[in-house]
Amino acid sequence: MKLIMLGSGTSSGVPRVGNDWGSCDPEEPKNRRTRVSILVESKDGSRLLVDTSTDLRQQMLDNGIDRIDGVFWTHDHADHCHGIDDLRPMRYGRKAPIPGFASQETVRRLRQRFDYVFAGQYGYPTIVKLETLDRMRLCAGFRVEWCQMPHGPTETTAFKFETDGKTIAYCTDFSEITDRTVDLIYGVDILVTDCLRRDPHPTHANLDMALELARLSKAKTTVLSHLDKSMDYATLASEVPENVLVGYDGLELEA
Repeated sequence: MKLIMLGSGTSSGVPRVGNDWGSCDPEEPKNRRTRVSILVESKDGSRLLVDTSTDLRQQMLDNGIDRIDGVFWTHDHADHCHGIDDLRPMRYGRKAPIPGFASQETVRRLRQRFDYVFAGQYGYPTIVKLETLDRMRLCAGFRVEWCQMPHGPTETTAFKFETDGKTIAYCTDFSEITDRTVDLIYGVDILVTDCLRRDPHPTHANLDMALELARLSKAKTTVLSHLDKSMDYATLASEVPENVLVGYDGLELEA
């Protein structure tokens, strides 16, 4: 089972518009971060995408991805869903829409904002068949489990994907570690976690919280993501424990 980190940056990316690198070394390629998204791939080549980031087109080109077998959304914030139109080329040649899943509230908001994606329009076919997660357990050979996490005043969805006896969990945009989250991801092979910055934040995990989730989950490998311009790759990599990696765009890991 493979993890491909398509994007590792916060909502404004790194650098920010205006060529603002903050504390990040512009000479380090791993500091150039697009908006967060991951892809998981099974041994037989089935692929699931998590979130349609604002940078989805370029991420797919950079990683040579031209096909997916399902898409999942953590929540409806712009950096996680506004690249949704870039799913269109991955609908070409398919007999049916791409299966898509999200929580009930996220489904409602996505349908409200991107109705043409889920119902077709002006002769264009439906791109995604969108369903709630309520009765979904299997997708493209992956077993999928999930739970809701606090994201400030709203919620986001944590996912665990399992196939071929391996597990990858994705927990982004959370502001509190709950027992339910720890139970979901306990003992996974790879955990990708929110890690916005060092200082506390009202809607995101900071470095201390991310490392605490890694400890509580007993994940074999933890990857930090959703990193802002204060999180220089080399500096952060020198600080974290041996089983914790600083994520970067294009990172591939085998579980």
